[in-house]
Amino acid sequence: MSAASRPSQAPADEAGAEDHSERLAVLGRVAGRILSIVLTLLGLLLLTFTMGRLLPADPVLAITGAEVNKATYDRVYQELGLDRPVWEQFLTYLGKVLRGDLGVSATTGHSVLTDLAHVFPATLELAMVAVVTGVLIGVPLGIVAAVNRGKPIDHVARIIGLAGHSVPIFWLGLMALLLFYAKLHWVDASGRLSVFYEGMMEPVTGLLLLDTAMARDWDMFRDVVSHIALPGLLLGYYSVAYISRMTRSFVLEQLNQEYVVAARAKGLSTFQIVWRHVFKNIRVQLLTIVALTLGGLLDGAVLIETVFGWPGLGQYLTRGLTMNDMNVVMGAVLLTGTLFVTINLITDRLYKVLDARTR
Repeated sequence: MSAASRPSQAPADEAGAEDHSERLAVLGRVAGRILSIVLTLLGLLLLTFTMGRLLPADPVLAITGAEVNKATYDRVYQELGLDRPVWEQFLTYLGKVLRGDLGVSATTGHSVLTDLAHVFPATLELAMVAVVTGVLIGVPLGIVAAVNRGKPIDHVARIIGLAGHSVPIFWLGLMALLLFYAKLHWVDASGRLSVFYEGMMEPVTGLLLLDTAMARDWDMFRDVVSHIALPGLLLGYYSVAYISRMTRSFVLEQLNQEYVVAARAKGLSTFQIVWRHVFKNIRVQLLTIVALTLGGLLDGAVLIETVFGWPGLGQYLTRGLTMNDMNVVMGAVLLTGTLFVTINLITDRLYKVLDARTR
């Protein structure tokens, strides 16, 4: 090789080394994220399993009933592996989970995985209605309240937020049923669908609003809306209370920044300042709030589902706890933890889309 060719090759070698180190760094971050997810779910599963074994509830009686004879009790006890050490029971259960086997529900007699696939779309649909309501009302309300700080609209927004965090949702649900169902007959009471429509349509996505709209069955669509309106809007009200309060706080913080003073000095209107500059700077924070709200609704709609007889994840988990059905409890908890991890991952990716500083 000639001496003239060596200088040109050196920068190429350096660039290749930099690309290699960058790829290794990316792979390291991905591996770290995967390890973190696995450890989080494993810890959640271990905690739930241990608590299930420490509770005074007897899983054998949940299957056989209280009048079982001793021979049958001992046989079921051994079949469930309860005669083995707890660590061995956990490893056996973990192996089944890794194969996609969450066990059989003693309450329904079906696979827990099948039950979860059946009840989860109901909770997801309810949560989506609530979070969309919260965003469409809560974000504008919080912005308007911050811009008009100390004025009547600000006081109204703060009262809405305070009531949303103070009034028990089960009481509000009962009062709403009394008024809008029993007195005014504006909505239907319980379930996702009237008995008349049960079995008339094969679900595609499991989201009845979407399925009935795609099938253009507008009579059934109206029936679905009549059932979901009250629980969805009540959960939406709690979302509005939280999102509007946080949005107000974010906007007030931005309105005190120097760039807002400079924009006002340039003659920009309040509307232009808020929607061109302030909103752009708070959208990442709002994304976090909306993600937390959605995760909380997926996990915390238990009381609303109980009051309105909504056949979702919350009611399924409550029934499992009542009947000492630990396969149901552990399966529901694992699904909830997986949902939170998934929402966090999606939120992280959206951060990079919305904010160039995180890329």
